[in-house]
Amino acid sequence: MSTDPHPHRLGRRAVLGTVTLAAVGGSLAAATRWALAGETPTAVAAAAPKLLWHPSPGTDGLKAFEGVEADRVHAHPNRKYVYVEGDHYRFDIYRDDRDTTGGGDRQRTEVRGMVSGGSKLKMHNGETWRITYEMFMPATLHGTSKFTHIFQLKTPATNGGPWMTVSLHRSGSKETLQLQADSTSGVPVVGATDLSPLREKWITVELTFKIGPSGTGRFLVRNGTGSGAAVVVDKTKSGLNIPDQGDYVRPKWGIYRSIESASSDILDTHLFIRNYQAYRGA
Repeated sequence: MSTDPHPHRLGRRAVLGTVTLAAVGGSLAAATRWALAGETPTAVAAAAPKLLWHPSPGTDGLKAFEGVEADRVHAHPNRKYVYVEGDHYRFDIYRDDRDTTGGGDRQRTEVRGMVSGGSKLKMHNGETWRITYEMFMPATLHGTSKFTHIFQLKTPATNGGPWMTVSLHRSGSKETLQLQADSTSGVPVVGATDLSPLREKWITVELTFKIGPSGTGRFLVRNGTGSGAAVVVDKTKSGLNIPDQGDYVRPKWGIYRSIESASSDILDTHLFIRNYQAYRGA
């Protein structure tokens, strides 16, 4: 932290208050800047992101979500699709699965929404949400030329969206993991990174959204877990259409893909996710 060039110093009581704030809510440097700006600890605490969702697979199970969307035509009643496996949630999908939408051209194994203490967590216009989790993608989960989404944001009441998706995309032989704004003009890509180096290992995904018709999205991916893992993409884009449409926005996770891509990319496969966390606040 740089030396204060001004002759007026913080008193001992102010310094101690700043140190305490730093210990519980942020870095010492950030806390000192707030103190110098004349903000009170109460105001700073009100603005800090609040952890609202951190489900435990073993304790919460599928009650951590609003529901499961898989094999909705009940063609394969003996298959397992979304379930707890050790410390993570497992999503299975099969090449012969078909969803009720799209006239038989797509398939899905997804969970929808976030539930904490039996209550739905709802993302509304003007709010900022940061969602983080760790993810494992096997070699059999391919990027595709049509669509393969492993995360979506939608509005339930209108079925609006998807506003944002994390997708596995293929162009020729190149596969990418990317966040895109599907319902914004031009379908802009917020950020993308090579998919191949991220398979067969646990990686970290961090998504930050400001909800609204002129919202913001940030996409951060680490090639590994923990704060020391290398960041392979960290991009932000504003002016994105992420409206609650008078209802609310909710996330979905799993595998939702078109079968109209190359058959070599539509394999029996799975996805693991663990350590979900969702924070509300700027």
